[in-house]
Amino acid sequence: MDDLWFEKALLADGWASDVRISLAGGRISAIAADVRPVARDQRHAVALPGLPNLHSHAFQGAMAGRAEQAGGGEQDDFWSWRDRMYQLVGAIDPAAMEAIAAMAFVEMLESGFTRVGEFHYLHHQPSGEPYADPAEMAAAMASASADTGIALTLLPVLYAHSGFGGARLEPRQRRFGHDIDGYAHLLDRCRELVRGLDGAVLGIAPHSLRAVTPDQLQALLAMAPSGPVHIHIAEQTGEVEACLAWAGQRPVAWLLDHMPVDPRWCLVHATHADTAELAAIARSGSVVGLCPVTEANLGDGIFPADEFLSAAGRVGIGSDSNVLIDAAEELRLLEYGQRLMRQRRNVLTTPGWATGRSLFEAAYVGGSQALGVEATGLRIGASADLVVLARDDLPPVGDEAIDRWLFARGNRCIDSVWRAGRRVVTGGRHIARDRIAARYRTAMQRLHGVTLTRTV
Repeated sequence: MDDLWFEKALLADGWASDVRISLAGGRISAIAADVRPVARDQRHAVALPGLPNLHSHAFQGAMAGRAEQAGGGEQDDFWSWRDRMYQLVGAIDPAAMEAIAAMAFVEMLESGFTRVGEFHYLHHQPSGEPYADPAEMAAAMASASADTGIALTLLPVLYAHSGFGGARLEPRQRRFGHDIDGYAHLLDRCRELVRGLDGAVLGIAPHSLRAVTPDQLQALLAMAPSGPVHIHIAEQTGEVEACLAWAGQRPVAWLLDHMPVDPRWCLVHATHADTAELAAIARSGSVVGLCPVTEANLGDGIFPADEFLSAAGRVGIGSDSNVLIDAAEELRLLEYGQRLMRQRRNVLTTPGWATGRSLFEAAYVGGSQALGVEATGLRIGASADLVVLARDDLPPVGDEAIDRWLFARGNRCIDSVWRAGRRVVTGGRHIARDRIAARYRTAMQRLHGVTLTRTV
């Protein structure tokens, strides 16, 4: 048993002072507030529950910082970025996938994420032929999760078409593609993978409305009558226009009219949802998955979070392309985007509440729901997933500690992280960072044919 003592802890029922949290068997076994520390206690400043990262494409971290040069005369947008991403896809094998994912997962844990939803669609060999094990690349994700300690919600993707109406996949998309039968085999194998991982959850992920037909989407839902369902939707204005041309409806409206969208669904991005669609999403109980850093990097637009939350909508955050992995930055940019749009401060909160606390709790509750786990908070019996903020130059006064983390100090605030009772980050660094970073450098040098200069 480990006994941890905190000056402040955000427990399931609110802030408490002088708190001892005891860990046993990967769970919180006891909590006592208003107690003095004793010799056996490990002493810390502030404890928070670990955050869920509801949307990641781990392999895309390999192109971080390598797509920031403007194209020769072309309009540089999501679609031109996607062309560059496809150039990377052909070079990644299972060993590289595991190395890249492990580095991403290390950085997630170091920033306060303790669970990741891996929206995984790089399935096959570069030729498009399946591996002998259809989940070879998913197994690399599972191995990276086990190696780093992050909890995994695995979301294998059905990517069957290149555009609305069942358009044939492009040659460069062959590594992604499945028909329904092939996807069923993949899903069966992924079930085996998650059974071997502590705390793992399996969901399904139709890539987008442009990548699956309505019949395929129905068949996919029949394969998994429970568990998370994630889909990209309304990320780009071009996607909205193409959906209107195909079906005479906007993407979110079509989905809500034709599919049983409920609280197990996560609508990733939903950037260009209109007012009626926002209200309908909120009524469905589904979660909107927001990735502010990636959405800004790609020039997607800004989701109307103020309007959506005012309608009792639920949100979570994700690192998506992993161009920058930083939980605080995702939440800070979510709020700052609204401030720039509304031309006022402290938008995503209510009177009397601190903005950082409001953002943190919304992301914790919504992200947990989207990843198929209960948002228990820090309470007896819960998984021992804790993020520990270091003591800085000011005393750890409740909500102000979260505000300083999110708006002022960022990752410098993270001292330690426990995941399922195991301390995986100490002094702000993952316990296996050096080993995993060395493997990552080797993989990147092989992929790009140059000496890696990114600091890892």
